Amino acid sequence: MKGFGGMQQLMKQANQMQARIKKMQDELQTRTFEGTSGGGGVKVTVTGANVVSAVVINPDVFSAGDAEMLQDMIVSATNDALKSAKDTSDKEMSKITGGISLPGMT
Repeated sequence: MKGFGGMQQLMKQANQMQARIKKMQDELQTRTFEGTSGGGGVKVTVTGANVVSAVVINPDVFSAGDAEMLQDMIVSATNDALKSAKDTSDKEMSKITGGISLPGMT
């Protein structure tokens, strides 16, 4: 049963990879990521768990009095922060998996 030993080793490696992925995901959820728009007029902070934790609006943006522009800036900054969180997660996952896509693990 020479092949069985190879299967055990493969399962062991898969379990180790799964543990490293779980640890990385747990660590990323505690990190924060910032997105900005309007030249820093709006800053949004999100967690790695994709939760908005802060929105900072420069008072100069209020003086413009354009609510639609402010709304667009908030959406843009939020999307920027979420993209940063996703890009970081993808990069960290790639380090663990060697670039192999593992559906359901991200």
